[in-house]
Amino acid sequence: MGIVLDRKELIKYPFLKESQQLARRHVESLEEFLGSSPGVAALERAKERVVAALTFKKEFGDENTQNLKPEIEIASYAIARMLVSCAGDRSLVDRLARYEAERASFFLAAEEPEIRRFVAWSVGIDTGAVAMPVTRYVELVPHLRDRRWRLVNRDVRQGGVNLEAGEIDELIRERIRAIIADQLPLRVPTGICERLAPVTSEITALRQQQVLEQFGEIKEEAFPPCISALIQAITAGTNLTHMGRFAITSFLHTIGMNVAQIADVFARAPDFDPDMTMYQVEHISGRGGTEYTPPSCATMRTFGLCANRDKDCERVNHPLSYYRLKKNMAKKRS
Repeated sequence: MGIVLDRKELIKYPFLKESQQLARRHVESLEEFLGSSPGVAALERAKERVVAALTFKKEFGDENTQNLKPEIEIASYAIARMLVSCAGDRSLVDRLARYEAERASFFLAAEEPEIRRFVAWSVGIDTGAVAMPVTRYVELVPHLRDRRWRLVNRDVRQGGVNLEAGEIDELIRERIRAIIADQLPLRVPTGICERLAPVTSEITALRQQQVLEQFGEIKEEAFPPCISALIQAITAGTNLTHMGRFAITSFLHTIGMNVAQIADVFARAPDFDPDMTMYQVEHISGRGGTEYTPPSCATMRTFGLCANRDKDCERVNHPLSYYRLKKNMAKKRS
């Protein structure tokens, strides 16, 4: 496409190759840049981006970027990607990708048609399309949770999925999210991660505080019966199925346990293998590139992991909901 975005336009879409080329022209050495005044400003802005991602910000009109040169604003996007990569927490990667996609979508909504077409074209989507090949559609929608995106619920004709008005905008946003997420985590040199450590520590602490606020202090007595049964099985030396290990690890990770704490749970087993356990726990907890959510009650039943159901199980459809319920009940009694 024969469109050239100006510098002020590029800061809205820092994932575009044109934006990154602009930043590279002004950053010859990352080490030197981080030690410079512009680098300090870019790092501060990068921290703001990650914090905004953690707080689910969806309004971007108040962003204080007017005092930053376009190349510094774009550099802050690159540094934000380094921050979440150095932190080693897949949930931060996912949050940043979602934030940047929401941010781009916000600006695209008010763009001139030709700019909107160019940005969409840059990520492989035609804004004028009223249908999309099934294979392409299936690639785009697996992380869209609304049931209407499921292929079985779509109008499919002659190998194409018909699109409703406005849906192309949602697909553009999802495509941007997927592109950013697929590029992360980056392989950041150890020296750079060490230099960024004070900021990554702040971000990690904020994330841990969020988990604490959401689920509170970890209370094993509030665990749902299915999770307690899995822990008892581990203690008794029973070999859990893959789904059993997945269920307990993803549950404990989601409520705020770190890898070492989860490994300690598995250490209750008589045949505890530290190396194998750490490998499995790190993979399920997101170190392998994907952060997993715990299975629902329906899935637990399907795999024969629903055990010792009690009256409170009838009130929920997810182990996490049970955990919240029991903790809230305990809080009211205290």
